[in-house]
Amino acid sequence: MKSLRKHFLTATAVLMVIMLAGCASTQPLEPRELRYSASPEQTFREAIELMMEQGYVVRHADLALGRADATLARWPEYRLQLQVSEVPGGSRVSLSALRGNKPLPPYVLDPWLVELQHKLGELP
Repeated sequence: MKSLRKHFLTATAVLMVIMLAGCASTQPLEPRELRYSASPEQTFREAIELMMEQGYVVRHADLALGRADATLARWPEYRLQLQVSEVPGGSRVSLSALRGNKPLPPYVLDPWLVELQHKLGELP
């Protein structure tokens, strides 16, 4: 009888862990990328400034890594994740966003990337 109860409790615990793991999984973020002719440092600094101008609170920013994370404190919370890397002749910006806990479609970020292009003086 104790053995049956022990197996039942073990099976119940395993099922609970599996169910909770399924709830914790999130959709992968799809970044939107654009190349700029400005240096990675200038691009990173202008991107951070643009975030702040739009009301985002920059929670983490590391120029050496070219990474930043910003949050817009409005319901539902919006979050931007920025990555700036060096490429021949300039920089590449990779940007992804969350609305609440759900990823935003990459095309929604196009106006932000165009605004950054404008700040860098690179509009055609």
